[in-house]
Amino acid sequence: MQPEPIVVLSTCPDEATAERIARELVGSGLAACVNRLPGVHSTYRWQGQVRDEPEVLLTIKTTAARYAELEMRLKALHPYEVPEIIALPVRAGLASYLAWIAAATAPPP
Repeated sequence: MQPEPIVVLSTCPDEATAERIARELVGSGLAACVNRLPGVHSTYRWQGQVRDEPEVLLTIKTTAARYAELEMRLKALHPYEVPEIIALPVRAGLASYLAWIAAATAPPP
């Protein structure tokens, strides 16, 4: 049975941070692929104030089996006090792509 694929979303304050995190997650095998989407503007409430900040959105492809380790590593790498780390299920996808995600994130033997 193939591991369950998931997509994890996380925003970063700038491109340099996003690139560093993406390379670490893929390089360590915790993610098969990380897309960096610049030009995101986030409006949010933080410490009693409404803020509007530019950010870079990461879309991280991994498996549910690797999520706990990915979350810990992402939290350690992230500069935010409370980083956005949200996992979404993948309901369907190209079988060969989903197999690639599973293979790319398989823990070392």
